[in-house]
Amino acid sequence: MSRVKYVAKNIAFGYIGNLISTIMGFVLRTVFIMKLDITLLGVDGLYGSVLTVLSLAELGIGTAMNYSLYAPVAAGNREKIKSYMQLYKKAYLSIAGIVTVIGIAIAPFLKYIIKEPGVLTTRELTIYYFIFLFNTVSTYFVAYKYSLVNAEQKNYIQTNIITITRLVTTVLQVIVILLTQSFLVYLLTAAIVELLQKIFANHYLNRLYPYLKEKNVRKLTQEETRPIIENTKALVYHKVGDVARLQTDNIIISTFINVALVGYISNYNMVLTAVSGFVNIIFNSVMSSFGNLIATESKEKQYQMFRVYKFLAAWIYGLSAIGFFYLLSPFIQICWGESMVLGSTIVFCILTDYYFKGLRIVQSNFKTAAGVFAADKYLALIQGAVNLVISIVLVQWIGLVGVYIGTIISGLIGNFVRPYLIYQICFEKKVISYYLESARYLLVLLLSAGVMYPISAYFLKDIRISGFLIVFMLIMMIVNLIYYLFFHKEEEFKYLLSVIRRRKQ
Repeated sequence: MSRVKYVAKNIAFGYIGNLISTIMGFVLRTVFIMKLDITLLGVDGLYGSVLTVLSLAELGIGTAMNYSLYAPVAAGNREKIKSYMQLYKKAYLSIAGIVTVIGIAIAPFLKYIIKEPGVLTTRELTIYYFIFLFNTVSTYFVAYKYSLVNAEQKNYIQTNIITITRLVTTVLQVIVILLTQSFLVYLLTAAIVELLQKIFANHYLNRLYPYLKEKNVRKLTQEETRPIIENTKALVYHKVGDVARLQTDNIIISTFINVALVGYISNYNMVLTAVSGFVNIIFNSVMSSFGNLIATESKEKQYQMFRVYKFLAAWIYGLSAIGFFYLLSPFIQICWGESMVLGSTIVFCILTDYYFKGLRIVQSNFKTAAGVFAADKYLALIQGAVNLVISIVLVQWIGLVGVYIGTIISGLIGNFVRPYLIYQICFEKKVISYYLESARYLLVLLLSAGVMYPISAYFLKDIRISGFLIVFMLIMMIVNLIYYLFFHKEEEFKYLLSVIRRRKQ
């Protein structure tokens, strides 16, 4: 099967899965808000961030191993695949042990990062935390096997397993909340379903790749393991920096403001993640095909595809950022009430980071597929430090806005530096064209947003479903038309159009 067909299949199943997850997630959130305290939403979001910080124990081993698998999978070298997977298995079992030990060790300190927990006792908060910890640790026992699936560009297998699990989990959790109104039973329900999923996934992947169970596995040579070790060392810096930049906002908010505010923000993040999930499916589905492209094609071909990838990201993330800016708060108000709405300044900050993060996905995915890890290993640390310092200082002066200012500034550092490294190392070209193109994309985004401002203000004077739908349709028509007028003569647009036409034939 060709790269384009694999991408199309991954995207199709990704969209189906994301649609199901979005609908069920919305239903579950609505029932949660109706029956449980908003503070519990904050605890849920906070613990998710804490456990992500704990995932530092993985230290980029998964990314380094995924990259190592691209070449043997493309060559059909089964023996080498077995060797890499055996190493991967040992590494992840060790990681599971490390996360368990560290997770237990930090449990007594939870009370210091949960400000104003309301009626929740320390005992309850600790029990909830250990359920989250169990879910995280058990993931490592099967996660490594998905690396082979993704290296073969069959991301849809993992997508389908996750979709079915989320569907079953959500239905059961809705029933549990309605019957018991117990957050503890709610968490235990998810933990049991996810454990059964992991057992099934392990059995299914063993049947899909029976040769992984063979005992005659050749040990990798030092020459073969050296790139993995070197890449992992470089990825340690990336991992630490990314966690410090991306996963500390909820912890800072809970520590310096209150844990309930994390719950309010989680409503926005849920909608943002659900809708942007449809966007991300495209780019995540392309990643494994990029690995194959880099392993088999010339630098010029890689450069052409990178530009197409970047152009598509600018258009889609620009369109969705405009839609979110005008419709996200009205959607929250329609669904869960005006009391759940955040200020427009906060929303602007969230969406500014959303757009530039979308462009960084292009850089990160291509860089990862190309195995470029060491060149910017210190950059992530700098970004993480900048985020922590600015966020912690400003949150005490200007509150929540200060946290997001730190996130935006630290992210923009990557938007400027990583393109230079990619163009120099991967393409051996000057990066000025990237910056000029990015500036054009941003100007068109601002123009489109400006055109939509009076239109949205008119139809959203009173927040109603009819006005919401009208603005949504106008954004889809007007913004896409503006982007078309500016970019329809570009080679990247013509390439994407040709791919769509081939798919329809």
